[in-house]
Amino acid sequence: MLVSMRQLLDEAAQGGYGVGAFNVNNMEQIQSIMEAARETRSPAIVQASRGARSYAQDLYLYHLMLAATELYPEIPLVLHLDHGNSVETCKSAIDLGFTSVMMDGSLMPDGKTPSSFEYNVEATRKVVEMAHAKGVTVEGEIGVLGGIEDGHGAGLDGLSHVTDPEQAADFVAQTGVDALAIAIGTSHGAYKFAKKPTGEVLKMDRLIEIHKRLPKTHLVMHGSSSVPKELQDIINQYGGKLRPTFGVPVEEIQLGIKNGVRKINVDTDNRLAITGAIRKVFIEQPEKFDPRDYLKPAREAMKKVVAERMTQFGQAGHAGDYQPIPIAEMAKLYAAGK
Repeated sequence: MLVSMRQLLDEAAQGGYGVGAFNVNNMEQIQSIMEAARETRSPAIVQASRGARSYAQDLYLYHLMLAATELYPEIPLVLHLDHGNSVETCKSAIDLGFTSVMMDGSLMPDGKTPSSFEYNVEATRKVVEMAHAKGVTVEGEIGVLGGIEDGHGAGLDGLSHVTDPEQAADFVAQTGVDALAIAIGTSHGAYKFAKKPTGEVLKMDRLIEIHKRLPKTHLVMHGSSSVPKELQDIINQYGGKLRPTFGVPVEEIQLGIKNGVRKINVDTDNRLAITGAIRKVFIEQPEKFDPRDYLKPAREAMKKVVAERMTQFGQAGHAGDYQPIPIAEMAKLYAAGK
């Protein structure tokens, strides 16, 4: 059964752990996440961006997720819309059966232009009203992340629009979002930092300040792939040309989890793992042409990364802690103010 992200994050808050949210575009990526979740006994958040929905087509994606719930009935599983760019985009996901949506009103509907605070509040509040009526979770964003991915992002550096704590508190009060993505210097994509990040470029102190103002709001870290050197090295060893780069250290994410972060977005690490595994097959076994010969090791490589992150974030072992609440019941709880 697909369940509410709100329930997963509430449980994570009680248990003091975080939950990884992993982006997908195809069947193999979903399989990787579900196998990792079973191996580590973890709840799972699978998320699809607008680019992924276009690439895979909504019905393929949705029915793959339904298959996952049937094959892995012991795993509480969320289907989340990543970076919805408009009220209409969020509505289309809710109508399809997504159990959680992100209304990213920090940018205008073009997904590139930073918006006004007033626009962000208005658009996000509309999505909250619509989503909660159906039991669906809403994530909002205040501040603007750096970088660009899947056609989304202002292309700025990570420090251009860092979240203001006072504005964050005002935003939550006016919109009623379940979770809040904040900008603290992270960026989309692989090229986040030129060297291991310090407090000058990764503003964990800002995150801690926001958590103090919003102790009951689930915080979200976007752009939180760690971009391990070993994954970069595999790609380059087998013909790739990645420039040296640094991601968000796992220990910084763990510090965030101790300070209210409940959802951590990871995509680039999985892309690196998949690409490295495929390149290895192509170079070492150039006679191979069956897609299964390179997609199987790619799937296994991504599963390894996801399982490692699930363990590092603390969600491992918590899949069976609670009885999932049906979405229809969540709608009644929202209506009752609970």
